[in-house]
Formats: sequence, C-alpha cells, structure tokens
Amino acid sequence: MISQQHRFHGYTSLSFVYRHGSTVRNQQLAIRCVRNARRSSYRAAVVVGRKVQKSAVVRNLIRRRLYEIIRTHQAAIVEPYDIVLTVFSEQLAELPAAKLSAQVVGLLTEAGILKSVPEPSRVIVKKQSNSVK
Repeated sequence: MISQQHRFHGYTSLSFVYRHGSTVRNQQLAIRCVRNARRSSYRAAVVVGRKVQKSAVVRNLIRRRLYEIIRTHQAAIVEPYDIVLTVFSEQLAELPAAKLSAQVVGLLTEAGILKSVPEPSRVIVKKQSNSVK
C-alpha cells in the first residue's frame, strides 16, 4: 500500500484530474493523469465502481493490488503527477500479478509518468536445513 502522502481522494481533486488530465486506457483499466506543479511528489487514487463488482471485498482487493504495483514502481515516478486509475473489469482480481503489473506499467509508461522502469526489489530468504546427524 502506498503511503498517505501519495494518496488522494475527494471530489474536488478527482474532478480536477477528470477535467484537465490526459487518458490512456485498455479494455480493463484507464489511467488519467495531470502534472501538478504545486506538489513535490505524485498522488494516486484507484476508482473501482460498484458496476465492476458488487462485493466490496473484491473491489478492495483490486484496489490494494493496484496500489501495491504503484508503490513498487514509485522510484520511477520523478515528476509530481496526480494519477487516477479507473477499473472497468472484475478480471483484475484474478489476473496473475505479473500480467497485472505489466499492464499497469505499460499504461504508466505510455502516459509518460514512468521514466525508467526499475525492477522491484525482492528479498530472497533461504531455508535452513534442520537435518539431524
């Protein structure tokens, strides 16, 4: 989940992005963004409507997955953008993480938000063998 500093909500903030932002979309997801010179870092919001899925649990799952993808690639977002991700399909809840990440990163790159896509850091934990001799 991204930090509170990087999230925004509220009708006024969203309506500004909807009125002045540029849109990049595919069949399942749309990204609308506008550069915000009054801020020092990006802000992001994820909108998943009730038409997409009636269950709040599934809507929140989609929202959490998208926030996590943005968080793992936040080092590549260098300019202060206001970003709104709008979901159109409930299939994002069951899509494998690699495919979902590739979709979101592709749209963010196409929109000009991501400058270079770094690999997200992964921690590898080795299991210790507990063999008795």
